[in-house]
Amino acid sequence: MEAILYNQEGLESGKVKLSKEVFGKEVLQGLIHRLLVLQQANARVSSAHTKTRSDRNGSTRKLYKQKGTGQARAGDSRSPTRIGGGVAFGPRNNRNWTLMMNKKERRLALVSLLSSKAQSKKIAVIEGFGEEAAKTKTMKGIVTNMGVKSAVFAVLPEDRNAFQGGRNIPNAKFIGASYLNPKDLLKFDTLVFTKASLEKVTAFYS
Repeated sequence: MEAILYNQEGLESGKVKLSKEVFGKEVLQGLIHRLLVLQQANARVSSAHTKTRSDRNGSTRKLYKQKGTGQARAGDSRSPTRIGGGVAFGPRNNRNWTLMMNKKERRLALVSLLSSKAQSKKIAVIEGFGEEAAKTKTMKGIVTNMGVKSAVFAVLPEDRNAFQGGRNIPNAKFIGASYLNPKDLLKFDTLVFTKASLEKVTAFYS
């Protein structure tokens, strides 16, 4: 299994072999879906919040006597059935949306997603980035030369120029190679490694 290699200008310069241990595994769609749901759920913030009858201001006095009025029986004014009362079973901001997934399952799901990208010929490798990559114009030219529709670049911390030059390009996103995640890999069409980041990812998941 191979991926196209590009030079620092984004022009095709050869091929790079991909490890079968990382990019040649069976694609497990169910496991990938679970990892995506896990990521989205753990990033969720509970902001919707309603007041229960105990949170509302008002007297606890019974509004009128139980019998003899001809009306339905009523408790205090904070009852959920009355205007201005509390809300029954409404959303609360203390809800915990966190999900759990075994470490081996998360690892297998990500390897499965990388294999899916490789099988679809959606993995590319670039030799590296020069000093000029810090400019948005230069980085946009590299992305255009590579001919990718949309791409997520997995780079290393030393590639600060790439982070700086690529942050304003709408069809490209730069993330750390150690932060590969299903949301970005599924959202963007092509996954682009540098030579160094490919070696690191291959060594880590092998």
